[in-house]
Amino acid sequence: MSPHSETARQLVRDLIRCPSVTPQDGGALGLLEERLKPAGFTTHRLRFTETGTPDIDNLYARIGRGAPYLVFAGHTDVVPPGDTAAWRFDPFSGEIADGQVWGRGAADMKGAVAAFAAAALDYAAANPAFKGSIGLLITGDEEGPAVNGTVKLLQWADGQGERFDHCIVGEPTNTEALGDTIKIGRRGSLTGELIVHGTQGHVAYPQRADNPIPHMLRLLAALTEPPLDEGSQRFDPSHLEILTVDVGNPATNVIPAKAHARFNIRFNDLWTPETLEAEIARRCTAVTDGGHYELSFHPCNALAFVTEADHFTDLAVEAIAAHTGRIAHFSTSGGTSDARFVRAYCPVIEFGLVGETMHKIDEHVSLADIDTLTAIYREILDRYFA
Repeated sequence: MSPHSETARQLVRDLIRCPSVTPQDGGALGLLEERLKPAGFTTHRLRFTETGTPDIDNLYARIGRGAPYLVFAGHTDVVPPGDTAAWRFDPFSGEIADGQVWGRGAADMKGAVAAFAAAALDYAAANPAFKGSIGLLITGDEEGPAVNGTVKLLQWADGQGERFDHCIVGEPTNTEALGDTIKIGRRGSLTGELIVHGTQGHVAYPQRADNPIPHMLRLLAALTEPPLDEGSQRFDPSHLEILTVDVGNPATNVIPAKAHARFNIRFNDLWTPETLEAEIARRCTAVTDGGHYELSFHPCNALAFVTEADHFTDLAVEAIAAHTGRIAHFSTSGGTSDARFVRAYCPVIEFGLVGETMHKIDEHVSLADIDTLTAIYREILDRYFA
């Protein structure tokens, strides 16, 4: 086992042992800072706040000077473990068994954070006079509202004059085996609310009431059919999913006065939030006189984007192939990630571990994959600064 693989194995266990359920840090960022600072990294701990959202700790670390500047981005916060009694091991124990490391965040994404931190430490130690810079952007808010995390960390870095050339986000991108997928983009996400107003009344006298539920059903049918589009060159079709329909009616003999629905759209690069909102409003207007409903949208901070293939994506594919024998394919599938914020500052790709167990009971990843991912990140650094 190479020294950087051994470092990554220990670091992922130590990180898992930090109970960093969003918005709690659990000591994870301090642990990383303790590893990076003695090795020559300049570090900044940054706490961002905003009314109505949790205060969040973040970490920015850099070693080297000038360009080119390659930055790794990731998060140490994790989703709640759920029923801890259902886990094979304590979800914050970092237990090793059957060639796997077990615990909440092993796949998403403490494993990748450990791997790129170990690779950066190893490269900097072996190349003390390398020309360029290596950075780490680590947040504790990716699994939460994503308000006081990466977006503000990037704004702060930009205000300090930090200029990134490329970024790798360590999200668990692979579906079946390490090395099968690189994310080069993500769909956008837009959430909307629909309220239909009726007139409450007795079910035995419907002529004296106006039931909002049939109106709501017609509106929701118009939102889902026909499909928004058939997809684009790099993206699957946009998709609207109804999340909830509520009337708050516990009675069996009362027609409700109001119905409320929430929906989310994962949209491709054929749309912007503005054009999508206009299309949803058009569909609603087409099936009602407009006087019985309210349509609103949540603020959108997740736009569809794609990173064009270039020498950097080629370099990543070659490094992955060198250690896995697989030719990674480019994908834009899945949910949102903090790459949506990074893309405003520099080209960004995502590559991490296999995501099969992320957010599940008994989340775990292969130790061999931790070793290989660390070696891939190290290979990317070698090639990038060659």
